[in-house]
Amino acid sequence: MSMIVRITLEMALGKEFDYEVPEALVDRVALGSRVKVPFGSREVMGVVTGLPSHSSFPKLKAIIHVVGAGSLVTPKVLDLARWMASYYCCPVETALKSVLPVAVRREKEGWKKQLHIRALESDGSLPKLTQRQASLYETLRQWKELPLQEFLKLTHSTAATARKLEAAGVAVISSEVLERDPYAHEHILPSSPLGLNDEQKRAHDLIVQVMDQVKPGKSPSVFVLHGVTGSGKTEVYLQAIDHALELGKGAIVLVPEISLTPQTVERFKARFSTGRHATSVAVLHSHLSDGERHDEWHKIREGRARIVIGARSAVFAPVEPLGLIIVDEEHEHSYKQEEAPRYHARDVAVVRAQKEGAVVVLGSATPSLETYHHAKAGHYQLLEMPSRADDKSLPWVRVMDMRSEGRKGKGIPILSQQLKEAIEQRLEKKEQTMLFLNRRGYASSLQCPKCGFVAGCPQCSVSLTYHRRQQRLRCHLCGHDEHAPLRCPQSACQSPEIRFAGVGTERVEETLVKLYPRATLRRMDSDTLKKKEDYKRILTEFRQGKVDILIGTQMIAKGLHFPNVTLVGIIYADLSLHIPDFRSGERTFQLITQVAGRAGRGEVEGDVYVQSLTPFHPAIQYARRHDYIGFYEQEWEFRQQTDYPPSRRLALVTLRGLHEEKIRLSANHMRQALEQATTDLSGVSFSGPAPAPLERVENHYRFQILVRAHRMQRLSVCMAEVLQSLRLPDGIKVSVDIDPVNLC
Repeated sequence: MSMIVRITLEMALGKEFDYEVPEALVDRVALGSRVKVPFGSREVMGVVTGLPSHSSFPKLKAIIHVVGAGSLVTPKVLDLARWMASYYCCPVETALKSVLPVAVRREKEGWKKQLHIRALESDGSLPKLTQRQASLYETLRQWKELPLQEFLKLTHSTAATARKLEAAGVAVISSEVLERDPYAHEHILPSSPLGLNDEQKRAHDLIVQVMDQVKPGKSPSVFVLHGVTGSGKTEVYLQAIDHALELGKGAIVLVPEISLTPQTVERFKARFSTGRHATSVAVLHSHLSDGERHDEWHKIREGRARIVIGARSAVFAPVEPLGLIIVDEEHEHSYKQEEAPRYHARDVAVVRAQKEGAVVVLGSATPSLETYHHAKAGHYQLLEMPSRADDKSLPWVRVMDMRSEGRKGKGIPILSQQLKEAIEQRLEKKEQTMLFLNRRGYASSLQCPKCGFVAGCPQCSVSLTYHRRQQRLRCHLCGHDEHAPLRCPQSACQSPEIRFAGVGTERVEETLVKLYPRATLRRMDSDTLKKKEDYKRILTEFRQGKVDILIGTQMIAKGLHFPNVTLVGIIYADLSLHIPDFRSGERTFQLITQVAGRAGRGEVEGDVYVQSLTPFHPAIQYARRHDYIGFYEQEWEFRQQTDYPPSRRLALVTLRGLHEEKIRLSANHMRQALEQATTDLSGVSFSGPAPAPLERVENHYRFQILVRAHRMQRLSVCMAEVLQSLRLPDGIKVSVDIDPVNLC
């Protein structure tokens, strides 16, 4: 009887198909294998998601071939993908696309080959060689083996000459896999474990104790490591990973993309490059080339790298057996994917660890309210580290009321007088300053004071940002780009008094150049980092003391440790408070706390200047006092009153289309269908439909329905059934976001 496989195709069909396996391919097919199959008149790719003993269909088509060797998706990760599809309301094939990187999914295996030439040892009598050939052979024999191109360059010879050495039987030329390691050229010195203080030791001991006992399928073993900035959380991570290796298991370390600096990666590689648990550390993030990502992934799959450090999608890395998952800066919103499947890597990590018998450590100086609430409720174990590891004090935070600065005349300045003086003092002392503003560009809008015109994006409900260096207006949502006018473009106005409003990092840089002409400045945002190596180059210059002032967006807020930084300035702390989202206060508190944590990490104490137009907002005042508990308690009270997480769970249904009225009617039909489907579920309520806060993006109008519930799993099933059965007009797209972190 022929072998039968059940395959999920890479098409939005929402079902599996049975195929027969030819005898010649039986040994290569397993659960999780990637295969090419005939489907209608086409050939399509798919993943083996089942191995049934028989099929209800009498005649089956045969698979064409198997991609790669063995299963690319491990059975455990396949099980995780099925859970994701159920929970996040998406087809299994969509979940599987997240599990496998594009570079691995491609039909071609993707290995890069390189020709090598190797000397063959003679028994003393060489075949007849010319004098030139004998000289080349002697050189090769000294090196034993070289890449062919390197050998030809070294000996000033040609490939034809090398082939003659092979024909004479004194050398062999072979094709070998050239592994693309993104850190191959880095010189990383080994490091040894540091001594742990009492707080660190208690956290470490509790984590490894549970690692020794945890079993698959039981209640999740999750620790919340709540430690202030500089408390030594990373050292706890490193020593917990070492214990996982001692148990013969591997570890995954998730880090927000913006925190995945060379400095962070080097710290992990340095610790595990030598010693009794030495292993390769694989890195997975979006800045790798496809080839590098392909090779790193296979290094993990083959067990040559037992530690993985990476951004969101690294949670699916094929580490087996898995002992530990660390989610650093677990509060970061970049762990949530904005496209389907809209998974949250933190929550997927908890589910994966539970299925595989691993431990999860969620680390942060400012845990999300959901995570901290789980810990307070006893679902997770809370580990507190309230002091910096070296007994250094937390930086002194001063809040500048920019309203009073504006009353001095000439409007509100970019830098307060106190911050300007503090920067001047640091320059005199040869200390470094970091200035943070989470808005790139020169100005946030172009306005005409005479007629009130504001330059807006023709495709989105936002104003255009002015970029002075290129003299362009750009939309940061859809990418629309146009020349900045010199006068008001309104035909009835044409005023030359058009001006720029708001401040971006480019304008801050211009101001600093005028104020401190002798200082060395660098700006870090997505406008200045055009090349892969720009990020590392700027940070290296800053670490070496070649840069006095570093200006940047949120990419300088985390993952950086510079002992000579004694001053941090937050230019406009109110930015995130103005977002129409119930989490705006939480985000502001987290951002101020995280940015402030960059100061005073060396021998000299640090100062933080927070500029604000709403200086008495609770989020700003609690951050000033480094009071997370106080912030949590008042914010939890607000969430209970308004039925927002963690008091209730949320699902956000968004409908998009080109015609506003059609979207409005479809959204009403969607709400009615959802209400009917959830009549048997208690505690479910609906808000909307209503226009989204960003009503139009890329010419598509957007309406939203917000669903609240006490539990999400059954609601997800009901919503998936509605999505499958409800027929909406052509051109209307529907998305469901379970546990959304962004309501815009």
